Amino acid sequence: MARRVGVLALQGAFREHMAALTRLGVTACEVRQLKDMDGIDAMIIPGGESTTIGKLLNEGGILAPLRARIETGMPVYGSCAGLILLCREIEHSDQPRIGALNATVRRNAFGRQVDSFETDLDMPVLGPTPIPAVFIRAPVITRVGDDVTILAKVNGLAVAVRQGNILATSFHPELTPDTRIHEFFLTFPA
Repeated sequence: MARRVGVLALQGAFREHMAALTRLGVTACEVRQLKDMDGIDAMIIPGGESTTIGKLLNEGGILAPLRARIETGMPVYGSCAGLILLCREIEHSDQPRIGALNATVRRNAFGRQVDSFETDLDMPVLGPTPIPAVFIRAPVITRVGDDVTILAKVNGLAVAVRQGNILATSFHPELTPDTRIHEFFLTFPA
């Protein structure tokens, strides 16, 4: 189990992830610079604006070291924009990305801001009770590699996946009181 979790705090819903981790009794720290990654066992990449976050990761010299840490086994969880940044391919985009997740993503797949929605989502890996899921300008995963497991779908579209040490969701569990996604992520070996 991760002992110290970094939350990328360049832009987006990082405070909400920090609050979820705090409710679980986990030591969480904001990652704004490369030096902030020292001593972390795992990383959360929040929702926000993926193009902006990718640009800031690149400009701050964090992108390549973060990719290397993930590729050598550091657990990482990306929600919404975090999912986009983790994917190897982003449809119709050449934006900076981490690219560690063997998947293709389509940004804003459910529509614009006004098309945002909440639903109860079946995610068997978390047990029989559905989880509340908040979708805001959410992406969908359109292709996964053989090493990627689809954990949940909405209308037949993949919205939660796992590849070894990588967990990614199209939705924002940090905007609900349900901490099961974070709890599941914290079981990944650090």
